Amino acid sequence: MNQPYVEVDIDPQETQEWLDALSAVIDVEGRPRAHYLFDKLADLDLARHGDLHGRVTTPYINTISKQRQAAYPGDAGIERRLNAYIRWNAMVMVLRAGKHSNVGGHIATYQSAAVMYDVGFDHFFRGRTDEFDGDMVYIQGHSAPGIYGRAFIEGRIDEARMDNFRRESDRVGLSSYPHPRLMPDFWQFPTVSMGLGPLTAAYQARYMRYLEYRGLKQPQGRKVWAFLGDGEMDQPESLAAISLGGRERLDNLIFVVNCNLQRLDGPVRGNSKVIQELEATFRAAGWNVIKVIWGSGWDRLLEKDVSGLLRQRMMECVDGDFQTFKSQNGAYVRQHFFGKYPELLAMVTDMSDDEIWKLTRGGHDPEKVYAAYDQAMRTTGQPTVILAKTVKGFGMGEAGEGQNINHQLKKMSADAVRTFRDRFALPVSDDELEEMPYLRPAPDSEEARYFAARRKALGGHIPARFSQVAPLAVPPLSAFASQLQSSGERGVSTTMAFVRILTALLKDENLGKLVIPIVPDESRTFGMEGLFRQIGIHSYVGQLYTPQDAGQLSYYKEAKDGQILQEGINESGAICSWIAAGTAYANHGLPTIPFYIFYSMFGLQRVGDLAWAAADARTRGFLLGATAGRTTLMGEGLQHDDGHSHVLSSVIPSCISYDPTFSYELAVIIHDGMRRMYVEQEDIYYYITLLNEAYQHPAMPEGSETGILKGLYLLREHAKPQAKTPHVQLMGSGSILREVIAAAELLEQDFGVSSDIWSATSLTEVRRDGLAAERWNMLHPDEEERIPYVQQCLANRRGPVVIATDYMKIVGDQIRPFITDRRYIALGTDGFGRSDTRESLRTFFEVDRHFVVLAALKVLADDGTIPRAKLTEAIQRYGIDINKVDPAAV
Repeated sequence: MNQPYVEVDIDPQETQEWLDALSAVIDVEGRPRAHYLFDKLADLDLARHGDLHGRVTTPYINTISKQRQAAYPGDAGIERRLNAYIRWNAMVMVLRAGKHSNVGGHIATYQSAAVMYDVGFDHFFRGRTDEFDGDMVYIQGHSAPGIYGRAFIEGRIDEARMDNFRRESDRVGLSSYPHPRLMPDFWQFPTVSMGLGPLTAAYQARYMRYLEYRGLKQPQGRKVWAFLGDGEMDQPESLAAISLGGRERLDNLIFVVNCNLQRLDGPVRGNSKVIQELEATFRAAGWNVIKVIWGSGWDRLLEKDVSGLLRQRMMECVDGDFQTFKSQNGAYVRQHFFGKYPELLAMVTDMSDDEIWKLTRGGHDPEKVYAAYDQAMRTTGQPTVILAKTVKGFGMGEAGEGQNINHQLKKMSADAVRTFRDRFALPVSDDELEEMPYLRPAPDSEEARYFAARRKALGGHIPARFSQVAPLAVPPLSAFASQLQSSGERGVSTTMAFVRILTALLKDENLGKLVIPIVPDESRTFGMEGLFRQIGIHSYVGQLYTPQDAGQLSYYKEAKDGQILQEGINESGAICSWIAAGTAYANHGLPTIPFYIFYSMFGLQRVGDLAWAAADARTRGFLLGATAGRTTLMGEGLQHDDGHSHVLSSVIPSCISYDPTFSYELAVIIHDGMRRMYVEQEDIYYYITLLNEAYQHPAMPEGSETGILKGLYLLREHAKPQAKTPHVQLMGSGSILREVIAAAELLEQDFGVSSDIWSATSLTEVRRDGLAAERWNMLHPDEEERIPYVQQCLANRRGPVVIATDYMKIVGDQIRPFITDRRYIALGTDGFGRSDTRESLRTFFEVDRHFVVLAALKVLADDGTIPRAKLTEAIQRYGIDINKVDPAAV
């Protein structure tokens, strides 16, 4: 039942009459008139029956017929020889790596896509010049060896570095896949986490248009090319990219899907036809679909197919059949493909088995690929997808061509290498086969001159990453003066404080236009609706309607030059916009400053893979996790309450995380982040959690700025702690710092315990400082030891430490190893969130003021400073239920 449906013509004569009539209309009145008639017939059917039978696919042949192909402009012979050199380099680099260090690599993917890359590099991919910013090309991750093989011929990579493929830790090597973090002058985009390539490419194309609509960049006709795998298109992110491209009519976006019909383990969907499935999906989303299925050798056979039987057979075979055919030989294809029908068998009687075997798929034919790329470049009003059929492991023969195991293939026998050499007529002698030398044409050869000339005509090298931009003029901290002062009697949330900081930046004459506010949805929840009218929401069509709230002060305003990127309920899309904006300094020569604000629970947890890719891409910008913490968002419950985003952010090396409580802390952090990223141009980004809880904010304590940035500072010290009075060090962050402050008052009032209070703005940064000091001391035993910052803070201060956050205890435990001279206890919100009031949630998760008091008494009792009976007294005084459920165990 999964066989592709093939219609049977019950009245061929009537069919021919309709076809003749249609041909007459096209010949006399043109295709637009014929399409109009199609539409009228469809309307009639719809009106009569209430539904519509409509085809979403075209026949299983090339979209561009031989008669409509653009003439191939290159020297096919030279390009074929250069293609063979690059194929060889890609293969032997992996084989040599396996031979000397067993680090592996992938061979089959690039071999299937080699022609598609080479046609692009030779004729379409335009590099950066003084006048042109260059096209963006997203390389499929597993094809990296082929890109290195080309760069070797270009002279960009030498033999020693080729031999260091996948060996980077103690030498100048080559990354396994496209990694800008590891090769910052070479790779532009990380793509090997499948699904992220198509999604980020689509949003890059949209961001390019956004910059043009806002007048920040002049239109140059640049293109975004993304090379993808057919199996990769199953990823939800890939499907989201298809939707965006069609909806936004991104005719600067070209997808090239390598349909080698094979996943990492076997057929993509062997019981069906993935090209037809993808055609339907892309076409329905509004894309221009170009199918490149059959190579030029099939043209003669298709011309002879007057009955349509060959086309029928092409449609009958499922992808599993086609994969099996290419793992066999010409005799097998003759028997099992053509042999099903005597008429087809007769069609190839004049062909030898070898000639049948050489009937290539379209993705291996430069002329077919060129025609598709040429049409894609000239298409306007919609994005283009090229569905190119190939063989995975093409050219690898029995070692891996069309075989299920070829993705994992990292080694080839000497016979297989020899067969590869012979198949592509490579200048490698038998004596050199064991050595497997890298190949490049002689400097003065025809091939070398041609190779250089093609790249010169198209501009700079691709891929290549450029990161040098002029530093921005960041305003002084005093620009946020209102946030540095006390809020008085007025309660303010840190979310609102952020919006005020953002508003101040938008008004800055130097930076305002470069600030990119991004929200997935719920701008009003975050208090950003005031920006709607001020700077507008970007829409490529402007606003075609009168908004329902047009009469209100903050009406919903969309505009072509709107500054806010409002991505709907789409966190993955929003962070892709943020990545595009945060890498604009490298990809557009224009540093833009993205602020992406979201529900913290729907941030790093949902888009962790993209957050990691952002670090790889050297993204700069701010992520704002609003309504953060497990107890701050009243009534929402398990899937809304975030108690672990700071755990997730802590694992990203270039992510600087903060959990501020007061508006002045937020202002200091954002200001210094702008200095580090846009003046010093560090390739880092910030994750800052914000609260929706309104309370009074004090003015910034004098001299606290350095401690705020280091992650810990003394907020309040006891005025006159007595030597014999029990004393503790209390630390807190975010919403729970206020519980810590309240606990300090209870400790003194009810138990005579004094305390110092610390604001722990970033326990992750304090931990990183401690680790750095620990490493220094281990590696430099003969030099003066470095003291971790937290130890410096606590020096000459007595008493154990209690720390409480609105996150899992592991957040507070991060700094435990560096507090070795006293007892330490961390309170946190381990377990699932739930619906309730803030007060009830903080009691349930045991982080409210009463549990902070109890924890302080516990560590003091353990020290022998106070009697253990004080704990029982506190439990009774505050009505603590000692039999309550453990929140971490539920």
